[in-house]
Amino acid sequence: MTDVRSSLRCTTVELDPADERIDLVAFAGTDGFVFEQEGHGLAGRGEAMRVELAAGLAGDLDVVAATLAAIEGDGVPVALGALPFDRHEACSLVVPSVVVRRDADGRQWRTTVGPVEGDCGTQVAATPVLPDGFSLTSPRSHPDWQRTIADAVDEIAAGRLDKVVVAREVLVEANRPIVVPDVLERLRALYPACVVFSVDGFLGASPELLVERRGAAVRSHPLAGTFPRSGDPHADALLAAELVASVKDQREHRFVIEEIDRVLRPLCAALDVPSSPSIMQLRNVLHLGTEIAGTLIAPAPSALALAAALHPTPAVAGTPTADALAWLAAHEGLERGRYAGPVGWVDAAGDGMFAIGIRSAEVDGRRARLFAGVGVVEGSDPRRELVETQLKLQAILAAVVRP
Repeated sequence: MTDVRSSLRCTTVELDPADERIDLVAFAGTDGFVFEQEGHGLAGRGEAMRVELAAGLAGDLDVVAATLAAIEGDGVPVALGALPFDRHEACSLVVPSVVVRRDADGRQWRTTVGPVEGDCGTQVAATPVLPDGFSLTSPRSHPDWQRTIADAVDEIAAGRLDKVVVAREVLVEANRPIVVPDVLERLRALYPACVVFSVDGFLGASPELLVERRGAAVRSHPLAGTFPRSGDPHADALLAAELVASVKDQREHRFVIEEIDRVLRPLCAALDVPSSPSIMQLRNVLHLGTEIAGTLIAPAPSALALAAALHPTPAVAGTPTADALAWLAAHEGLERGRYAGPVGWVDAAGDGMFAIGIRSAEVDGRRARLFAGVGVVEGSDPRRELVETQLKLQAILAAVVRP
């Protein structure tokens, strides 16, 4: 990393309440960065600097805090990124030149790391011609992928694994470049409760919060256990009750909660872990979710350090973690890249938020790789697991593919 910190200065100002509400997706534009959930979040443009992590999340993360702390000025700079699923893979976080942040109460803030060109308005660009022709390809046939699930079930029955999360991908090719802001606008309209994100060509709408830190307060909202929705409120209520009563899905969920509890509890003066999960309802699926909240012991780890300590949870890898990762490397047949890795931001105070990069796609011009995964445990049925991936893929397909 080239040390340009001494030439950078950061300023943060609150925008006039009379100013127009800034559209975060429009502000980020095609090449910017955005994290938005239920109308609040942050968006960035430009690159004041990039912080390299040669050993990934498994290496020295203090360089991020030191870099942000060394930027002069009275502002609070932010580093953000979409990090790889493989915690040992080299990666980087970006300090944007300008960030607009909107809090849940509607207050808006602008942070600049100079020198910065332009102001906090939205980008002005020619209206792109949207693609209207698409082809979809599944690199692995359905029977082949289901055999992998059956093999995973055999490993679990033999006692070598308790759970493993197996992903699959679908490739999309459009007749014209895929327009990132257009996809993001659809995602936030379809999934307003999810974290809509876009970082360096990786975008999606994640329903799963890995970790959030605000001062000493820490929060995580893991998901595991999925049923389809019917669209009928009465039928959905019955499905939700069936999901709550499912021994298989409760077991899958408990593996995740126990691991997050194991990691966070030693770092907390108090940690509230509900004894049973609740139901998260998305547009087409129901999830078991548990809202975990605590108070960190001083000095509190940063949001990035907490994300590194938690990742990968059994929600995206399996358990025992090392055994599940080894099995995936040998059998999944998929280069995950940033899929199911932490995606989010951390500021100079250590506060921040990281979601899990699921319901996501890697977009490169006219092409996109779309991902979905399932947790395999004792009693998993390969056919049902395939259907679950198809339901999860619909979330991102509905935004990318619009013939």
